[in-house]
Amino acid sequence: MRFQVVMTDGAGRDLASIHEYIAANDSPAKADLILDALLSVVDSLESMPERGSRPRELLAIGRKEYRRVIHGPWHIFYRVIGRTVYIGVIADGRRDLRTLLEQRLLGA
Repeated sequence: MRFQVVMTDGAGRDLASIHEYIAANDSPAKADLILDALLSVVDSLESMPERGSRPRELLAIGRKEYRRVIHGPWHIFYRVIGRTVYIGVIADGRRDLRTLLEQRLLGA
């Protein structure tokens, strides 16, 4: 069973920011490799969206509808509605994820 994967505007901006930061602070080639790897993880959710874990940062406040997959330090947060996977946030796991998720996913 295939799911449609939709990247929100915020998640698209997250990817662009990650790419820009790595290109500026490491190399454009490495930024391209990491972007390709993150997009590959996102694309893989078409076939197995339920494999992601439930983020403890959101479980702590009673929110169970979101999931996350991790690639390196980057966390990809999403939710599944019907046969569509909505990518909401792509963030460095070394950040304050709870505050970021509350602001971006929950509008707090």
